[in-house]
Amino acid sequence: MIIRKALFAAALLTTCAAPVAAQDVAPPVLAPATAQPERIVLNLTADTAHEMAITWRSAPGLAGLVQYARATPGPDFVQDPETQEAITDDATFAIEEDPAFSAAYHSAVLTGLEPDTVYAYRVGDGARWSEWFQFRTAAVDAKPFRFIYMGDMQNDVLSQASRTLRMAFRTAGDAAFTIHAGDLINRHNSDREWGEWFAAGGFLYSQTPQMPTPGNHEYGRDGAARAGSSVTSQWRRQFTLPENGPPSVPEALETHWYTDYQGLRLISIDSPQLDRNEVARAETIAWLDELLRDNPNRWTVLFLHFPLFSSDPDRDNPKVRSALKPLIDRYGVDLVLQGHDHGYARGAIGPDGPSPDDAGTTYVVSVAGPKMYEVADLVWARRTAERTQAYQVIDVDGVDLTYRAYDATGALLDSMHLHKP
Repeated sequence: MIIRKALFAAALLTTCAAPVAAQDVAPPVLAPATAQPERIVLNLTADTAHEMAITWRSAPGLAGLVQYARATPGPDFVQDPETQEAITDDATFAIEEDPAFSAAYHSAVLTGLEPDTVYAYRVGDGARWSEWFQFRTAAVDAKPFRFIYMGDMQNDVLSQASRTLRMAFRTAGDAAFTIHAGDLINRHNSDREWGEWFAAGGFLYSQTPQMPTPGNHEYGRDGAARAGSSVTSQWRRQFTLPENGPPSVPEALETHWYTDYQGLRLISIDSPQLDRNEVARAETIAWLDELLRDNPNRWTVLFLHFPLFSSDPDRDNPKVRSALKPLIDRYGVDLVLQGHDHGYARGAIGPDGPSPDDAGTTYVVSVAGPKMYEVADLVWARRTAERTQAYQVIDVDGVDLTYRAYDATGALLDSMHLHKP
């Protein structure tokens, strides 16, 4: 018996010691949309103090309803909730796995909400409901808050990128929202991969608004990525983002957008569209110029996928840089948060080149998923890291902004503080 146990233990140790490659993990099976509400996600609107957008999907042919109420310490809020009908897109369209995929995509924007208030809500079709979730609206005036910034999740999203996202919420569970700097998934029209992205965040997406900007992988790698093309059709079905981008660039609807949150202006730039479409580039520059010129907020954060300054000189984006940097310098944008290059780099750059943190705009490149590139020696970066999955937490507190980057284990990787009296 003792010999048997010893042999079993040796076999177990041998099995556990063997490395498991990402490709050894079975890919998730494409699951049809169910009658139960799924992939529930919050998005901020242009009016963060009085509105909240909710999006989810279900099996085709089902209605979409939202019930919501001001949250109470006990269960009394469930007695008399408001009910709002969602806009439903009962769609059949081609995805990578199925040329005739069907699902009902529901979206609702709750309006007339009280500022700085916790609301409870649930979604369903009147017979089948989700659990009750909660969110807080923004305050009307500047008030301390924090948000999470994630670079590309993109590859092995559920098996490996999820740990970075979930550790971010362990560090900053009270975050007001999360921004994603593009390449949320790898293949733009793969519903399996979108399913992984939603599974990675689970209920976190249903209680904390997620604010993405598209990367090149949301456009695909084939002819769909050409100038004038639109982001994957699943983008607008799965998210309900502000529709306040350049009005003459319909291809960038809900990809160029902005919102104001408690003293901060947050601007999403659709960098693949900016890089590949000359007409859209001119219109985007004019739109951004107006947003930065007429900005009542103390702090300004711009985020996009293609970096203006890369973590690898061989991966340069001159069209994006020439379009945006003059405006960034002219109006003193505080942070430019980026993805695409699968490494970590952070530094400040002013009109004349690299500068101290408080004398130029801070540029960051970061990656949340497991796909890694080399990071070069960079003149512009004050801190770099290679082969490091990371997340970032930004605290905004009146005249102070504190930036912290953490690796996927939760260890502090980098930090920086700005003071703007």
